[in-house]
Amino acid sequence: MKKTSTRLADGRELIHYDTRDDAARTAVDRRPLDPVATSSEIREDPLLGDFVAIASHRQGRTYHPPADECPLCPSEGDRLTEIPDSSYDVVVFENRFPSLAGDSGRCEVVCFTSDHDASFAGLSEEQARLVLDAWTDRTAELSHLDSVAQVFCFENRGAEIGVTLGHPHGQIYGYPDVTPRTALMLRNLAAHRERTGRNLFDDVLARESAAERVVLEGEHWIAYVPHAAHWPYEVHLHPKRRVPDLLALDEDARTEFPQLYLELLRRFDRIFGPGEPPTPYIAAWHQAPFTDLGEYGVSRDEFALHLELFTIRRTSGKLKFLAGSESGMNVFINDVPPETAAERLREVASK
Repeated sequence: MKKTSTRLADGRELIHYDTRDDAARTAVDRRPLDPVATSSEIREDPLLGDFVAIASHRQGRTYHPPADECPLCPSEGDRLTEIPDSSYDVVVFENRFPSLAGDSGRCEVVCFTSDHDASFAGLSEEQARLVLDAWTDRTAELSHLDSVAQVFCFENRGAEIGVTLGHPHGQIYGYPDVTPRTALMLRNLAAHRERTGRNLFDDVLARESAAERVVLEGEHWIAYVPHAAHWPYEVHLHPKRRVPDLLALDEDARTEFPQLYLELLRRFDRIFGPGEPPTPYIAAWHQAPFTDLGEYGVSRDEFALHLELFTIRRTSGKLKFLAGSESGMNVFINDVPPETAAERLREVASK
């Protein structure tokens, strides 16, 4: 992998990740851009103990542009985009409309391919491995920022999820504090060790590995539908050797990851049968925070890196909405039994 860092016209950082060592990235951003002005602010909810990012400047972000005006496609002639080059492998750049900025963290966009009509599932294993390497490199870089306590790599796919740009891309958030979801995991991790002397992630993985909800398994990774899945079709992908973050994956796990992950994504697109539109999903990496976890009573190496992949589509033409119970009380109601979901994900395996 070759990494080339440059700057856009408004000062934001842009990084190319190329498979070829001889790739030359010399294009200059010719757009007359003003410096980015953000108003991101973190406010704490005193009743729940979590935080909310207030980012009013995002109201003006690009919204469903036509394909020939996509800001994530390569620049061509007088059509200038966020990527000055005429082609690219993988590109990461600072978000022009960040939810988090300055002392409140950092937001980046990850473009998986220059092909506007592609999807992550359509990438080659070499391309998917390059994305994994980019995620890993950005995790390492952001972890050194004083304003970042936790790094979150994720992909939102599909208009139903709320995606406003159709080009295949994901995002990386560098949060200024441990997120509420991770904090809850850490507290449960500490409580489980206090009760049993064992690691909660290890015990869950051992139980799930022996259950009927395993969807896909390799030498170094295993994917399963969790016992208490929140979403209609939800899969957790774990390395079999517990590691706290992407940086700690060994070469064997990195090599196998594209094979299993691409197969999972392709199965997701086949869940609802032929002729159905692509399945909307969220793919989210959970990593240990890069901050002192003493207040939670755990160490970083007790956390288990894993990816959660889920869709809000519950059946053909119908979505799972977060209504009263889910949004009001955070109690999920799942219409698809996890065992049924796992069986379906095995049925649609590639031949």
